[in-house]
Amino acid sequence: MSQTQDSSQPIDPQAYARAQRLAAGLYPHQVEGIAFLLGRQRSILADDMGLGKTRQAALAMTQAREQGPYLVVCPAAVKRVWEAELALVLPQSETIIVGPGPVPQPGFTGWVIINYDILGKHLDLLTQFPWSGLIYDEAHYLKNFRSQRHRQARAIAEAADAETVVHLLTGTPLTSRPRDLFPLLQLARHTLGRNFVSFAKRYCQGYKGEYGWVADGASNIEELTVQLHGIMLRRTKDKVLDLPPKVRSWMEVEVSSSVARRMSQAVLQLLGTISRGGGAKAVLGETEKQRQRRQGTIMGQLTTARLRLATAKVRSTIPHVENIVEQGEKALVFSCFIRPIEKMAKYFGDKAVVIVGETPLPQRQEAVDRFQNDDSVRLLLANINAGGVGLNLTRARQVVFNDLDWVPVNHWQAEDRAYRIGQQFAVNVTYMVGLQTVDEFVRTVLETKAHLIDQLVEGQALAEDFQRDVLGELRHIMGLLGPRMDDVQAGKVDEEGVEDLLRQASATFKSAYAAADQGQAPAQPAPSQQAIATLARVLVGPAQARYRVASASQAGSYYELDVEGSDITCSCKGFSYRGVCQHARTLKEVLVKGAELPQGFERQID
Repeated sequence: MSQTQDSSQPIDPQAYARAQRLAAGLYPHQVEGIAFLLGRQRSILADDMGLGKTRQAALAMTQAREQGPYLVVCPAAVKRVWEAELALVLPQSETIIVGPGPVPQPGFTGWVIINYDILGKHLDLLTQFPWSGLIYDEAHYLKNFRSQRHRQARAIAEAADAETVVHLLTGTPLTSRPRDLFPLLQLARHTLGRNFVSFAKRYCQGYKGEYGWVADGASNIEELTVQLHGIMLRRTKDKVLDLPPKVRSWMEVEVSSSVARRMSQAVLQLLGTISRGGGAKAVLGETEKQRQRRQGTIMGQLTTARLRLATAKVRSTIPHVENIVEQGEKALVFSCFIRPIEKMAKYFGDKAVVIVGETPLPQRQEAVDRFQNDDSVRLLLANINAGGVGLNLTRARQVVFNDLDWVPVNHWQAEDRAYRIGQQFAVNVTYMVGLQTVDEFVRTVLETKAHLIDQLVEGQALAEDFQRDVLGELRHIMGLLGPRMDDVQAGKVDEEGVEDLLRQASATFKSAYAAADQGQAPAQPAPSQQAIATLARVLVGPAQARYRVASASQAGSYYELDVEGSDITCSCKGFSYRGVCQHARTLKEVLVKGAELPQGFERQID
């Protein structure tokens, strides 16, 4: 809640009803986050990874500006995450991903998603668009205010209308190095972002060196924390008590057409071995030895294709894992294959330890001990079979699967290396899913079965068909798609048709297991009446107030201080030059802490 809002004032009934509708289905901390974002036109949401910044920002944006267009700028690896989340929470909205597609034509009122790396290519068009809102996700990518990336992002923000809403999202704590905050404060049009020298001298132990200003330090951090109140909100998972113990998410990543095509060819070969009834298709005159050899060849081709897919996904997995490391967390990263682990181990170097099948038992324990006890080791990279069982890795709060194993239980066992007795916090599990590949069917199987397992009462037996692996499920479902299997056998389905066939198989699989889903999802904690009331007050608009303070140098003169929401402006010359002054700092601290006004300050009554 803004520090100038009076909680004793009556709440507008229409605003309260609107707040209740908006809060439905959200966690309490997400309701509070939306209220925060709505409390200021430009804000920084710095929640831990896994607390739902994407959802909070999307919903707050559409509440602040009902009509688009809206622009989301993010790393390439999370463009599809944004697309999926927008489809979930704002299903009526139209979404366009730029790259390889173009920037939409003027008049488009939906969501446009673009990655930082290609901003320069489309900058002229993006600066001319009448954006209702801008969202910079993983905003710590902009922490160097002299970088080209920051200049491009700032050009879009500065070209936008004065009423454009701007949300900056980051899971990386920045207050330990205040210099990195300055670019975000610039984009947020906060007064502390007006003058770098002034900011550096006060909050970065700044001094003028031989080659310019040196601002690598930190000073007056407690004061800075107070001054950031209302402009930046950070919640960590250990402070948020409404999370479920395990949160799974599926990150869709693009792979090259050659990798996707190779996988489609292998799957098509596999489907050719399945009869209309779901069993193995017999070939006339084929001996048992020939049948085994033929099936072995096909499975070998499939394994090779899966390896290529897993290796291709490393390109997307590395930035995601790097973000986890920058956030200060530890993570387990699993793969079914050695090559992806080797590539990631080479990239992260001493920050990672590795466990694969060939790792001797004493070295495995050494790797576990280093991961659990050495703060310089942030990652444990492991083969899913070697590292997915029998290990206690509770220092990890993030689990990442670079590729998808076709035996679901392997995933759940690997997840539980982190989620086990001794883990005090929620665990985030991320699955990297290759778009337009068999990964999409594998995801359906894993997601559906994981959901059902989460509903089971402890000790309840699993049905026999529930224990089938992905290959078994694929054979079973294809047996139900009789006419389509006839097309496969007749050679009427090519590599492109495999995608459609797998989508149909996914839909059939979900339907087949719908009857088994008799459980209810764990009850989500309801937002408190206080949280909804806070949101209702914010929906009405920011509170405003005016104060004045006596001038220390000119007797009988006063400076005016205007408070709107969390922002304070002062009429003194120091504020107009530096964006902050002693008067504004003092009043901000008083309002944030709820203290009495100091001598010389008084509130003006309208």
